Amino acid sequence: MKQPLKLMCILAHPDDESLGTGGILARYADEGVETHLITATRGEQGWFGAAADNPGPQALGQIREGELHNAANQLNIREVSFLDYIDGELDQANPPEIIDKIADHIQRVRPQVVVTFDPYGTYGHPDHIAICQFTTAAIVAASHTDLQSDHAPHQVSKLYYLTDSQAIFDIYQRAFGELVMTIDGQERRATAWPQWASTTHIDTTAYWQQVWNAIQCHRTQLPGYEGLQKLPEDVHRQLWGQQHFYRVFSMVNGGRQIESDLFDGLR
Repeated sequence: MKQPLKLMCILAHPDDESLGTGGILARYADEGVETHLITATRGEQGWFGAAADNPGPQALGQIREGELHNAANQLNIREVSFLDYIDGELDQANPPEIIDKIADHIQRVRPQVVVTFDPYGTYGHPDHIAICQFTTAAIVAASHTDLQSDHAPHQVSKLYYLTDSQAIFDIYQRAFGELVMTIDGQERRATAWPQWASTTHIDTTAYWQQVWNAIQCHRTQLPGYEGLQKLPEDVHRQLWGQQHFYRVFSMVNGGRQIESDLFDGLR
């Protein structure tokens, strides 16, 4: 019996799934692909309102978990799982522990395709970089038998990193201002991928409104999204109507031809 197609996105925070991978999650769910989301933290530090109104990390994490489930319903994600790490501390997680956790999910769900952040963390975000590194390691670990797991080894067929062009970053910075973080005394800025380096371009135009609806489910984050809300419809279509990726590895295809389907070689 042919195995059903499965897509797993492994990300750092609530709202990453909508802002980063909303288009592919909506599109592939609509095509009948099983879509699964692993989120490392509950975004406990992501408060954009008045400081006096901040409910605190634990309560905010619970609120943001609910927002993520609402967004997942908009995107028709089959399953959402949390790794239970703290926002802003993901790069300090115990590597064997978190790698085993992710690998256990991979062995349980058995996705052919996994998507995560790129090694730059989009704009140098340590949590984004950490989940990229841990996910990549977990894919290797999941193919072996020496895990504390009840599941059989599983070999992922394709791994992708999210990539954004300078044109997309220009839109984001038009909405949010300059994307910059100061980490360890150094400024980290949005790092665009050159167009030739993206291996995979996915058309999600039919799902842009669905993605925007999912983004708006993250109500605690809406003050930070004020600039997005002011963008005209054609810019929203540009933001959510296309998704670009770097194919880190594939067991089933290769070459320089631009893919238009994450499941090329698997259908």
